[in-house]
Amino acid sequence: MKTIKLTLLFGMLVFLIIPAAAQDLIIKTSQDSLSCKIREIGTEEIKYALPDYPADLLFSISKEKVNKLVFSNGKEMTFMNEMDNPINYSEQNKNAIKLDFLSPLTGNTTLAYERSLKPGQSIETTLGLIGLGADPNDNEPRGSFLKFGMKFIKSPDFYLKGMRYAHILKGAYVKPEIGFCYYSKNDEIWTDPYGGYYTTERKDYISMMVQIVIGKQWVINDVFLVDFYGGVGYGFDDGDGNYHYGYSVTPDVPLSFSAGLKIGVLL
Repeated sequence: MKTIKLTLLFGMLVFLIIPAAAQDLIIKTSQDSLSCKIREIGTEEIKYALPDYPADLLFSISKEKVNKLVFSNGKEMTFMNEMDNPINYSEQNKNAIKLDFLSPLTGNTTLAYERSLKPGQSIETTLGLIGLGADPNDNEPRGSFLKFGMKFIKSPDFYLKGMRYAHILKGAYVKPEIGFCYYSKNDEIWTDPYGGYYTTERKDYISMMVQIVIGKQWVINDVFLVDFYGGVGYGFDDGDGNYHYGYSVTPDVPLSFSAGLKIGVLL
């Protein structure tokens, strides 16, 4: 009988001690952890109790500062900064087709396609059709260029509760970009500079560049956009330097420059 009583007493102690010892874990964005008992998960904060304080005394922590919750039963719950939460942008158009507005005046028509990958990051591919534009010198250029870049859109220097991008494609950005170009055109070769005699020769041009592009993009009503940009980097061609429609390469020194104004629609 005495043995039965001791067994029951031991069982009751174990029943009381184990729940008291079982703790939840709050892992902060700073990677610090906090052992506690989670009482409530609200829209903006998490309330919890600490074992060394009265059970009815609750503490709170902003969800913006929490990376993950690990409960005593082993289940986990992760959190994401509202700024980078894709759910906040689910209703926005994330694809854009753009036209380099002034490109037809410089002898080509340039189209670009941009697609958002996640908040703050997108990819952009640009195709230039050389010869589809003004040709005041009758050079009859024919060819194309292709550019590919990864766009990183600037986020705020500090965050407030509920802050997010006004539009997932809107804002100042930095874009590493690589480009290739091939075309041919009629060049004038002066046979007698003093007499004003020249002949016309068809010449091929091949070039490439690697640039850092800085720009800013505005989005209007989730339908229209305006993109103003300028870039600088390294450029390579036959060594003479030239304007290669999508960018310029300086002679002798392997530098490359580009600038433009794009307008477009979102899809």
